Parts: sequence; C-alpha cells; structure tokens
Amino acid sequence: MTGTRRLTVAQALIAFLARQFTERDGVRHRLIKATWGIFGHGNVAGLGQALVEYPDLMPFHQGRNEQAMVHAAVGHARQSGRLSTHAVTTSIGPGATNLVTGAALATINRLPVLLLPGDTFATRPADPVLQQLEVPYAGDVSVNDCLRPVSRYFDRITRPEALVPAALAAMRVLTDPAETGAVTLALPQDVQTEAHDWPEDFFTERVWHIRRPAPDPAELGAAVRELRAARRPLIVAGGGVRHSGAEAALAAFAESTGIPVAVTQAGKGSLLHDHPRDLGGLGHTGTAAANELARTADLLLGIGTRWTDFTTASGTLFTAPGARFVNLNIAPFDAHKMSGTTLIADARTGLEALAEALPGHRVDESYAAACTTAKQQWELRVDEAYAAPDLSAAPTQTQVLGGLDSLLGPEDILINAAGSLPGDLHKLWRPRSHDQYHVEYGYSCMGYEIPAAIGVRLAAPARPVWALVGDGTYLMMPTELVTAVQLGLPIKVVVLQNHGYASIGGLSRSVGAEGFGTAYRFRAPDGTYTGDPLPVDLAANAASLGLRVLRATTVAELRTALATARAASEPTCVYVETAPDPGTGPGSVPPAEAWWDVPVAQTASRPEAVRAREEYERRVGGRRWALG
Repeated sequence: MTGTRRLTVAQALIAFLARQFTERDGVRHRLIKATWGIFGHGNVAGLGQALVEYPDLMPFHQGRNEQAMVHAAVGHARQSGRLSTHAVTTSIGPGATNLVTGAALATINRLPVLLLPGDTFATRPADPVLQQLEVPYAGDVSVNDCLRPVSRYFDRITRPEALVPAALAAMRVLTDPAETGAVTLALPQDVQTEAHDWPEDFFTERVWHIRRPAPDPAELGAAVRELRAARRPLIVAGGGVRHSGAEAALAAFAESTGIPVAVTQAGKGSLLHDHPRDLGGLGHTGTAAANELARTADLLLGIGTRWTDFTTASGTLFTAPGARFVNLNIAPFDAHKMSGTTLIADARTGLEALAEALPGHRVDESYAAACTTAKQQWELRVDEAYAAPDLSAAPTQTQVLGGLDSLLGPEDILINAAGSLPGDLHKLWRPRSHDQYHVEYGYSCMGYEIPAAIGVRLAAPARPVWALVGDGTYLMMPTELVTAVQLGLPIKVVVLQNHGYASIGGLSRSVGAEGFGTAYRFRAPDGTYTGDPLPVDLAANAASLGLRVLRATTVAELRTALATARAASEPTCVYVETAPDPGTGPGSVPPAEAWWDVPVAQTASRPEAVRAREEYERRVGGRRWALG
C-alpha cells in the first residue's frame, strides 16, 4: 500500500500534471509548463480553485480569448520541439466551443495541447442547466462533443475514478510523435469539485520517453535501391524533420549524396538558406529553382511531409515520366501517401540509416551543379524583390520583408499564418536558424500570430519574437496584446495595412469572382464595396491596448522603426501602410511557379469567370495521379 491523498478531482489533476515530464536523447522537459484560463461557472470552483490551491505546482496565465489561449499553447509547443506544451481551461458553453478552432489547428499541425473545458453536470440536478445543449435523442451530449473530431484523444470524466486512466491516456497521446495533437478532457462542473481518495502513486513523477523508431530492414533496403537507381532525386523536407530535430542529419545526408533539398512550409528552416543543397520552398508558394527540379525529378524522397496540395501543386508538379516516391515518416498514415515506398521511422533515425546504407553514393556532378546554378539565380530574384531604390516611397509588402531580412539575426523568430504573407515568406525568406521560420500553414488560421508570439516568447524568453500580420488578421484577434502587456513580454508586432483581404482578393480575381467582398471599403452607390477605404486606425487600436506604436510611411521610416522595435524592452507595434505590388522589378514578389486547384464556376455569363474557367481546365488537365 502506498497510501492515499484526499483531493478534489480538479486538485488531483493539477497535482498530476505538475509531475509529468518528457525525455528525448537523455534530456528531460516538463510536459505541461503552465495553464491558461478564462473562468466561468463551469470551471471557477473546480480548476480555478485548484490553481489557487497549488500556485507553486502550476504557473497560470490569464487569457482574453479562448481560441487565442490555444494558439499561445501551440506556439509554445512548436518552439519547444513538441517536448513541452500548455494546458487550457475554459467554462462550459461559449468558452468551450471557442476552443474548437485552436484544437483543429493543433491537431492538423501535429502539435500537442491539453484542453480542459468544463462540462454540464454529471449528476443532472436540473435539466436543462445554463448553457446546456439539449439533444432529444441523447442525454449525454454537450457542446464539448464538438471537440471530438478535432481532438486526437477525448474523454469526459463523469466519475472521479475515471480521471486516473483518462489522465494517463491523455499523456500517452500528447507525447506520441506520430499521434499527437489536441487532447480534450471534458470535466463536468460538479465532478471537478468532488473529493476522492487518490492513490499516492498517481502523483509520482512520470517520464514519458519520446521514441525514435528505426526503419524496418526490408523497407530500408527498398528505399536504398530506389535511391541508387535515381538519376535526378529530390528531397522534400517537411515538418517532421524539425519535430525530430533531424536538421543536422539532413544536412549531412544532402552533403554526402549531393541530393538537393526543397522544403514545405512546415519544413522551412530544415536547411539554412546558405546551405549549398538548399533550394527553398516547394509547390504553389515555392521557388522557381525548387519547382523546376521537381518537374524533372525521377525520385522524390519525402521526409516528414504530409504531401499537401500546396506542396504537390494539387498533383500537377511531379510530372516526370515514371517519377517515384519514397516516404520517410514516423506516421504510417503519411508514409503511405503518393503510393510511395514506405520507410516508417523517426526522421533523424531514418536519415542516419539511409546514410549508413549508402556509403560513397552521390548524384552526378552535372546534376549537383545544375542545382547550385538554379539556387544562385533564384537568390538574384530575391535580391531584386527586396530592393527599395526609393527610400522616400511607401514600402511594398515585399520591401517590408526585405527590411526584416537585413535586420534579423539567427536569434530572431518570425511568426505568420495567413494572408499573402505565407506565400511571400515561403518564396523569399532566408532562415538563419532552424527555428527562425514559424509559419502555421497546416490550418493557416487568421489570428494565430499574436497569441503564438506570446507562447513562443514564453518558450524562448531571451529571443526577439516577431508577429507579422495583415490588417485582416489583426482584426480577427488583437485581444492577446493585452496579455503581452500584462506579462511584460516584448513581442514585436508588424501590422501591414492593405485595407482588406489582399491574398483572397487576388485569388478571387484569378478565379473569376472579381475580388468580391474582399476589400475593407464603404459601399458605393451601386451597393458594392468599392467606395473609399474604411477610416480604421489599427495603430491607435494597438496603442489603446497598451503597446508602444511606431508608424512608418516610407521605406526609410520603416527601417528605423524595425530597428527600434527590435531593441525595445516592451511590447511594440510597427504599423505600416503598404504600397501595391508593382508586378515587376524592385518590391514585387515573383509569381507562383506552380498551380493550386481552386475550382472555377463551370458555367457563368461574366467574361472574367469564363476566362478563368478556360485557364482552370487547361491546368487541371496536367494533374498526375500518384499510383506507383
């Protein structure tokens, strides 16, 4: 007998979470570093009281928006290499349902976060209670069931005894490198406050080992044969490389074999921008260098990639006759995509096994030289895009990135998620460290950047953290700026004002929808939103929330403002009204070198839609089914 401890369910959960650790490569990390919370009747007397009871066990952060709290936890988890994360508690009702978007983002991006929403009474003393969803055919359904499809694990704790197996299962999923994502433990508000005699063993320290599975010998042999037979192989590095900490192994493998490397959004930074084998971004938002080699590659070695439609240009990019795929991935679900040869293993372990099995193997030097030339030519295009010959002119969005490019060092971290910025960054950004590039593009969630910057800064307290947002994204979720002020976190927020959804506006025009509903403008006399821009002052808004604000109207002012923000010791906003992309020359972003499938109206009377459909039919005809 180890004895028991009498605690409420909420108190026991907090005491349990404080003693969970991860370990990888001999280094230990606390798994749940802190808890975010907004309190209502569904959690204030349970988890709220438990956090008051045990302030030394669990640090607490006060949030302003439930979705944003999840984003902050996810940003922390990504910056921590998925070895640490945060918990998030809300009340039942609007607070709980506000978690759904953040949970979806975490699960899609394979990033761990623990959600602890309150729930309706398990004992059902009255029916319905406040914020109860009445479902005539099922008495055990609450709004928290919305979280089931976006969670990797879900349980509702209707009895105190159920907490023990549920909490252990939750930790198993949070620490599983192939299955991790959002984990939800729904906690009925009456059960949270119930006392129970818990076994002391429940509160002993547990260390969850993050495994590095090695490849199966037969799969490894098949992958080696494919690589030896290839004449124009291309590595596609995805987020799994970074999650595994496999960057050094990838660099060594690319150097020894001469195989060039293209990166997905999640994989950018796997190689630094000046590595001789780096080709930059791949796919619809990729570089001309990477996409041209992808079209002629006879073998694609995918490492930790999900093969999304942006990466494959909606199935139109890998068009060389007989092109084959080898998929090195810790998740069998992803390893079997593209009908490729599977190599189910940890990215670092798998790369090391491939290198050991391919001693002396190297691509033809003429192919390696062609890759080098293509990369050099692309770098010249990046230089032109960043150039700003007139310092007194308003900067384009690309010139804003150029200003950051000239200022930021390897210690800086750059965060973005939505709008046209992810495409521009994927094409143009030159990562100086493996974790500098933090673009959330699995869900591309507007509003992610500011709360994620808070989570990243909490994980990396000595490093400058930048959140890049357009005006549309800023208006989605500026509330956590107050949290940054409250916590004294000197995040740097760059707000690019372009009066609407510039990215979707451009897409809308390309698919025949004429930019409808994408600009922030007054209504014109004909009822359309084509009047003057709305007189919204986002800089004044940021200042009202407690930030120091630096306004920039010219390239010269922008460069000064960015340097001032980088040195600031308080949360700072750089606000800049951007000039339109000129289309060509300095300040313009090179066009997409690969397609993206956005279906166009099959029948229409407006000429723009008719032309767009003709182009769509031409493009979709180039799709290649990956069937081996």
